[in-house]
Amino acid sequence: MIDNLKTNQIFVFGSNLGGIHAGGAAKQAVEQFGAVWGVGSGLQGQSYAIPTMGGIEQIKRYVEQFKRVAFLLPEFTFLLTPIGQGIAGYSREEIEPLFENAPVNVIKVGWSK
Repeated sequence: MIDNLKTNQIFVFGSNLGGIHAGGAAKQAVEQFGAVWGVGSGLQGQSYAIPTMGGIEQIKRYVEQFKRVAFLLPEFTFLLTPIGQGIAGYSREEIEPLFENAPVNVIKVGWSK
């Protein structure tokens, strides 16, 4: 569980496109890290939303977009929570390969084996 962030850290969480951040990491992102209710993707405050509720192909597209952003912002460390593995219902084995070749500033947090 991430309780606070350094100024150069970004909390990465799974969301839905409508930005209804009502539970889990999404709720925490709103309450603590500047995520915006009604904004379902991208950088918001010290958080980054990746939509996970629209199917695996949609997740793949948004993960690729996220990896490009992380590459372009090497001064930030992106703390990647286990997106898609809660209410979205995907397994770690389905989601983890999407982050292969992620930039070195993307760090998985809370991804149990």
